[in-house]
Amino acid sequence: MALNFRQNEILEIARSDGRVVVETLAKHFKVSLQTIRRDLSELSDAGHLDRVHGGAVIRKGVVNFDYEERRRMGADAKASIGRACAMEIPDNSSIILNLGTTTEAVARELCHHSNITVVTNNSNVANTLLANESCEIMVAGGILRRSDGGLVGDLTADFMSQFKVDFAVIGVSALDDEGDLLDYDLAEVRVSRTIIRQARKVFLVADSSKLTRSAPVRLASLEEIDTIFIDAPLSDALTKRCAEWGTKVVVVPGAR
Repeated sequence: MALNFRQNEILEIARSDGRVVVETLAKHFKVSLQTIRRDLSELSDAGHLDRVHGGAVIRKGVVNFDYEERRRMGADAKASIGRACAMEIPDNSSIILNLGTTTEAVARELCHHSNITVVTNNSNVANTLLANESCEIMVAGGILRRSDGGLVGDLTADFMSQFKVDFAVIGVSALDDEGDLLDYDLAEVRVSRTIIRQARKVFLVADSSKLTRSAPVRLASLEEIDTIFIDAPLSDALTKRCAEWGTKVVVVPGAR
């Protein structure tokens, strides 16, 4: 199916925000609600979107977006999440940051912290934190993944196992209705599991598009997370589970 200019832009908005709303799109394009509903139906039929009440979301699947596209998606939300998370990390702390564009947003905010030690397998995080002269940066060895600058594999996991830090900040590719954290790469997941074990507190940073996606490898459960920072509320059922698990849910305002 060949997309028209409006459908292409709708798809770009959906990729950036995770979802689109019929009324908002109608105002943006100055067309009728029916026109937008027809566009969304055609995008759904073509396999790009899933229709939901009042709009549509990016279709679930096990195909990951490339790194630059993930960096652009929900950039404002990720920046707000990064600020909220960094505010919970005091000066003079030790932190592990793993792979992901949202953890990179946290790293940008940590540039303002004093006397912190950051351990990471994310070369983008390391490069970002070079701007903070009072930050000691320790970078893991391992297999360098050219697609996103991540270091993964058994060597990386072994490196992470040498530390016991105050905080771990982890990202994830998807979060399902049962509270399971999901990802694509088993080698990356092994590293992230080690990171969780080696931290006194674990923070999950995830924009709300992760609630509409799927991935094949289970990393952990929200039960193992101390706090999740996200830009939209979780479902009532999952919110109840988090309360039972003692997992704090921080919904970041003003991210969209």
